[in-house]
Amino acid sequence: MRQLIMLVFVFAVATFGGGARAALDQGDPAPDFTATAYLAGEAFQYHLSDALKNGTVVLYFFPAPHTSGCNVEARLFSEAVDEFKAAGATVVGVTAGKLDELADFSREAEHCSGKFPVVADADGKITEAYDAKWLLRPGWSNRTSYVISKDGGITRVHSELDPRHHVKEMLEGVKALETSAPAKADQRHPR
Repeated sequence: MRQLIMLVFVFAVATFGGGARAALDQGDPAPDFTATAYLAGEAFQYHLSDALKNGTVVLYFFPAPHTSGCNVEARLFSEAVDEFKAAGATVVGVTAGKLDELADFSREAEHCSGKFPVVADADGKITEAYDAKWLLRPGWSNRTSYVISKDGGITRVHSELDPRHHVKEMLEGVKALETSAPAKADQRHPR
């Protein structure tokens, strides 16, 4: 019986990818959105298009606040936020799960530490637009991360339920953008 249960589990993960599969790919335009977000417990309206005016955006979807994997992932992103800033990127999390806990999650030191905003996807439209629905837990987002360049194009995608690799993948994606950017104009001769 135990072998049958394991076989069914392996089949489900192989068939559904654990719910962490993104349809948007490198080169696709990032869907714009505006939604309520929280930074250090304070609510505000987050506009992706406004954030992109300031540079690259790392957009990461997570299932729900105060769950084991999401706690780890938020802490890892908060610990690396200065590296992202140094590379010209901002970080924003998005979830469709347990929205009533998002304000606290955004401020707590063991999670976001108030270092980056987290967006409440109240109607699931952002999750839908980014094909980040978790098939195994309807109504929640899966764990998918995107690097979105200043021009609004997706340049890197990472989908995996294991939260430990998203920061590394996104930092590599941001740094790859930095190295592929055209050489800066000579600062001695401003135009």
